[in-house]
Parts: sequence; structure tokens; C-alpha cells
Amino acid sequence: MKRIFFFLCFLPFLSRAQTTDLLVLKKNGGHVQTYTVGMGLTMETIYHQWLSGTITDMRNDTVFLDGAPFSYKEIAAISNDRTGLNYAADGTILMIAGGGVFVLGAVNGMIRKDPANVWYTTTSYITGGVLLVGGWLLRKAGIRKYYMGHKYKLDYLSLRADKKG
Repeated sequence: MKRIFFFLCFLPFLSRAQTTDLLVLKKNGGHVQTYTVGMGLTMETIYHQWLSGTITDMRNDTVFLDGAPFSYKEIAAISNDRTGLNYAADGTILMIAGGGVFVLGAVNGMIRKDPANVWYTTTSYITGGVLLVGGWLLRKAGIRKYYMGHKYKLDYLSLRADKKG
């Protein structure tokens, strides 16, 4: 029993961890997001190309996006899609509902043979407008873009044990 206990105690000293490098996105010095091997990344290069893929490897200040090497200094912007809600679909549904309020008011007015100036009330204008604007804002809120420069910065952290020096 003692042998097993000592073996388990000294096992961490005998093993070697598989470490990988990290790419850290910072805003005014504070941590925003960390990227590592296996994570998805959508980025714009300094050559104005948007690329999307999976980080396959990171070494020597180089990020391999689906096998293609890029220096982390070549990244001009990072796009981060929010995944908590389905922002695009929910926003579209709200905009369709807002348009539906206006169409429903017009159809009801035509069926009742009311004059065009009484088809809508103040409440229907407010409801339809709020649904349209809210849907548009929800669609825009689904994507965040972080542009490197004044506010955002990328740091490359090398955690490999085989570093020289």
C-alpha cells in the first residue's frame, strides 16, 4: 500500500505535460479572450483578408490556422461570434414581427374600409418600430470585432519547455 502511495506522489515529477502556447487578447491591459490549439478563430490580416478556421498549432510566435502559418503580428482584427443566443435568427424574427404589425394594420384597415389615415394608432407605430429597431440591434450585437491598435492588443505567451536561453 505504501508503494502505491509513493508512486502516486512522485508520478507528477516523472511525467511531462503537453504544453502549448497561448494567444491572449487584451483590452487596455485587461484580459478579454485566450486562444489556444483546437479553438476556432476568425481574423483579419494586415493584408485585409478575413480568414476563419481552427488553430492547429502555435509555436515560435506563429499561429497555424488550418495549417497555414501566420505571425501573430499579422493579425489586424479578431471577430468573435456570440453563441449564447441565436442573435441572427432572433433578430430576424423580431424584424418580421415588426413588419407584420404594419401589414396587419393595413390589411385590417382595408377589410374594414377605413380611411388610410386611421389604419394605425400611436401604439401600433411604437410597437412596430420597437420590434424593427430591436431586431436590427439584436442582429448587430451578435458579432464583435476587436481591432488591434489603441485599445486592443495581442500577446503571445510561449509555454514550451524546449525554449532556448
